[in-house]
Amino acid sequence: MFNNNSISISVSDDDSDELGKMRVRVRRKRKKPVFRGKSELARRLLRMVLKWWTLLLIIPAAGLLVFEASRISRKPSLVVKSELSAVKKPVLGLEKKSEGNLNRLDPTFRVVGVSKNVNETAVIHCGFFSENGGFKISDEDKMYMQTCKVVVSTCTFGGGDDLYQPIGMSEASLQKVCYVAFWDEITLTAQESVGRTVGEGQYIGKWRIVVVRNLPFMDQRLNGKIPKMLGHRLFPHASYSIWVDSKSQFRRDPLGVLEALLWRSNSVLAISEHGARSSVYDEAKAVVKKNKATPEEVEVQLSQYRHDGFPEDKRFNGKKALSEASVIVRKHTPLTNLFMCLWFNEVVHFTSRDQLSFPYVLWRLKVLKNINMFPVCTRKDLVNSMGHLRKAKPLIS
Repeated sequence: MFNNNSISISVSDDDSDELGKMRVRVRRKRKKPVFRGKSELARRLLRMVLKWWTLLLIIPAAGLLVFEASRISRKPSLVVKSELSAVKKPVLGLEKKSEGNLNRLDPTFRVVGVSKNVNETAVIHCGFFSENGGFKISDEDKMYMQTCKVVVSTCTFGGGDDLYQPIGMSEASLQKVCYVAFWDEITLTAQESVGRTVGEGQYIGKWRIVVVRNLPFMDQRLNGKIPKMLGHRLFPHASYSIWVDSKSQFRRDPLGVLEALLWRSNSVLAISEHGARSSVYDEAKAVVKKNKATPEEVEVQLSQYRHDGFPEDKRFNGKKALSEASVIVRKHTPLTNLFMCLWFNEVVHFTSRDQLSFPYVLWRLKVLKNINMFPVCTRKDLVNSMGHLRKAKPLIS
């Protein structure tokens, strides 16, 4: 055994059994119980949900009901909703107001919902509900108005003002821009009596005369708000419009005005700011003092605005809050069309003094920010102000 240079080691049976047991113990090591505990917890949670699912639904529903009840109990205000909405809302005795303006829209109707996301399919009451609403225009005039892409418009109802010919336009503007003056039959008769007759093609100078019949309001100032504010309805295919009050003579090139007041500043609406006052509440005092509306009418309007939380701020977004609104330049977009509709509804609902309602609608329609409130000096550069020559004759019922 020693000659082979090897060492033999004997292993007893007891030792062999001991090693085997060790190997078995190593292979049969127990798994950790942590996974079993997690699955058990999940099963318990599932059983609890299945057992108490009705209670889990009732508790949030009850909480939502309490929240809505608390909202209703608070002071009402104009609510911004996900879609445009129109509601009927009685406002401080306006039912009696229709005595001063016959043929107004329903005096209890007022749009109070405004969408943050105005799109092409938004629907809102804007002007008249049916063919029986008045403001009749001939089919020939309608066809002409549908061809207009850029419009300069004015109106004289009740024979109050003469027609001032525009000056300063370029040859390109004469080819691309429609100049439209809206008259009623009273104005047509008054102008013909002093030798101003409508010529061939319904023109007087540069103006295309559109005679409107069956005016809807007894108040001629309200009738004048239709072409002033609802140009997107009268000119359905127009992209831009410039409104000029009848007391003014337009003296600039329309395309140049669009470039200066809209395109340079990336604005969609440009309107002349008020030269004398900045506050709606100060303007209301002046309206009453000058007998442009009764104290009762003005107080009803201001009371509603205060009730809605309208502030007494004289500036919005760094701009003057009060507009003079004798010159309005705008791009026809869904948002500007909505603004003009809401403004028109306020004028119909309250007094016809649009200076009072403009800041309120601007405040409510917070999404309309790219407005150019140009100063008085710019307005004087755009138009020659002639003043109102005569008092407009009211309609005879």
